[in-house]
Amino acid sequence: MSCIEFPQIIERGCGLDVHQKTVVATIRGVDLETQTLTFGTFTLELEKLICWLQDHGVTHVAMESTGVYWKPVYHVMEPFFEILLVNARHIKNVPGHKTDKKDSEWIAKLLLSGLLKGSFIPDAVTRELRCLQRHKKKLIHQRTAEKNRLQNILEDANIKLGSVVSDVFGKTGLAIIEQLAIGQTDPITLSDLAKGRLVRKKEQLQQALYGRLSSHHQFMLELILDTIKMINEMIERVQHQIDAYLMRICNEVTLLQTIPGVSKQAATGILAEIGTDMSMFTSHKHLASWTGVCPGNNESAGKKKSAKVTRGNKYLKTILIEAAWSASHAKNTLLSRKYHTLAARRGRKKAAMAIGHKILTAAYFILRDKVAYAEPLMSPRAIQKKKIIQIERLQKRIDKLKA
Repeated sequence: MSCIEFPQIIERGCGLDVHQKTVVATIRGVDLETQTLTFGTFTLELEKLICWLQDHGVTHVAMESTGVYWKPVYHVMEPFFEILLVNARHIKNVPGHKTDKKDSEWIAKLLLSGLLKGSFIPDAVTRELRCLQRHKKKLIHQRTAEKNRLQNILEDANIKLGSVVSDVFGKTGLAIIEQLAIGQTDPITLSDLAKGRLVRKKEQLQQALYGRLSSHHQFMLELILDTIKMINEMIERVQHQIDAYLMRICNEVTLLQTIPGVSKQAATGILAEIGTDMSMFTSHKHLASWTGVCPGNNESAGKKKSAKVTRGNKYLKTILIEAAWSASHAKNTLLSRKYHTLAARRGRKKAAMAIGHKILTAAYFILRDKVAYAEPLMSPRAIQKKKIIQIERLQKRIDKLKA
């Protein structure tokens, strides 16, 4: 295995090497001989594993976060032991000594020595809300893909609806597409379906709708419309289930919406990823690091090689960036002022990431203290300093124009 010896902090523990079909378990203890057994991943097999661990007085269990295979094992064993789910990068074994048995022994050894740090696992309600929210996002992506396919079919038939109608799937666009799907190809009849401002563009619509629609095109349009309708119904069902969960945390959703740029949808996404209990994170810096929105550290010989953000929760990171773009358009807020200041120096993408970091920090304190967001007030000195900077910048522009 390894000649490295560590002091033992936990009396008896178990290391699990989890795979799709098997779980290799190694138990270690101060007064216990090291034992390794292999179990299946069926629920009955996992219950046998639980009994075996309880018979040997095991209190702590550690395992890698291997794909999705750790989830059923974690759910079955969670009520019986204190479980540490560990990032696989943190428990790499000695090179050249990799086997399932040795992996589980190494995990058990690190566990007993207190050298493992568990990953954040939210409570069951938050996990269920997270699953629904992520599934809804995937359904929306599927619907977008279907809409793109439909527009490709229209282009293939040389029907340039998108050149005249800004929203192809608005009331007018959808009504025209439905008529095309059932074989109506007369441009004049189709243009009569125009509503609102598009009524004044009937002549342009007639030119755009004069194409070569074949029976194949009609079939594909009908098929894609049915698919979009089915996805819309699924999204409604998922949203209805999400709303039932939001009834339990309506206060937190309302508080998060007080942050500039954070909509109800963004607040729901944030809560689905981090939950409402901020005691799971030691500080707002820990939360930002876990999410992957703060600069990483890569320093050697006194030189900083890179400060790019670390890999983290990609779902939460996306939500925060979207909220940051919205916050950048808000008027007279600290976040919008900070965004434009950073964007001028570092670029818009880096500025958006920085604002996303600030939104997450605000969310941490709001959820921890259960208070609404309060816009920080600028001191008279800061206001005066800002005016001086603006004057200097404008003076430089004037001097440049005179030159």
